[in-house]
Amino acid sequence: MTQQQDMSAVNVTTTVVTVTWAGRQDQIEYQWLRAERGDRPVLVFLHEGLGSLAAWRDFPARLCEAADMRGLVFSRQGYGRSTPRAADETWGMDYLHRQAHDFLPAFFEALGLADTPWLFGHSDGGSIALLYAARYPEAVAGVIAVASHVFVEDVTVAGLAVAREAYLQGGLRARLARQHDDPDSPFWGWNDAWMNPAFRQWNIEAEIVSLSCPLLAVQGENDEYATLAQLDAIQRRVPQTVLCVLPACGHSPQREQPDALIAHSAAFLASHL
Repeated sequence: MTQQQDMSAVNVTTTVVTVTWAGRQDQIEYQWLRAERGDRPVLVFLHEGLGSLAAWRDFPARLCEAADMRGLVFSRQGYGRSTPRAADETWGMDYLHRQAHDFLPAFFEALGLADTPWLFGHSDGGSIALLYAARYPEAVAGVIAVASHVFVEDVTVAGLAVAREAYLQGGLRARLARQHDDPDSPFWGWNDAWMNPAFRQWNIEAEIVSLSCPLLAVQGENDEYATLAQLDAIQRRVPQTVLCVLPACGHSPQREQPDALIAHSAAFLASHL
């Protein structure tokens, strides 16, 4: 079925598919971009911890146009117009692993995706992309990971505390309500998971060594949630990684410096397509 949603003043039609995974069934909203270009590779967009299909705005369409690719954009369970997180559902230290290892293969199967896709992930989505490509190396053509985490830093926890205050006392909840049917669903699922003291031990460096596809790792030099040690760790574990540091840029290059991110990403894709 289809539904209309407000994509920050851009009206789009999204389709909903039922995904059966890990003993549950979720309704997942998604959208194809440039679907008529069936001869071109697919670029799948994996959003951040507070993101959604709508939160990307026009960035996926612009990048797919620049790279001459088809695009697949969707909201994970708990986000956007997809099935929300139940009030009593908590996300543990393995929630990114579950998305990469269990949900994403089931989602692709539900869509009947026959192509070997490229993955473009931001923040949580970048970590999911790395985990998926490491677990299923034959199922991924390449990865662009933007502001991804492979371990937890002090600045990460500090950024989460700032976000929590903005949600409770500032305007963050109202802004998220424009992009999510239930803003409490993504916010508390994400924030509670990362701020759990046990999450400080989360580390996927050893797991990504099996990643064999082309990888572009991008980060803003002023990222509020991480230092450039994240890029160093990724390249140390995945030697073929191409690094890109965006000056005077924070955690969300697709919003802060979209033109630069599109240029770097399109050039990287062109060198491998």
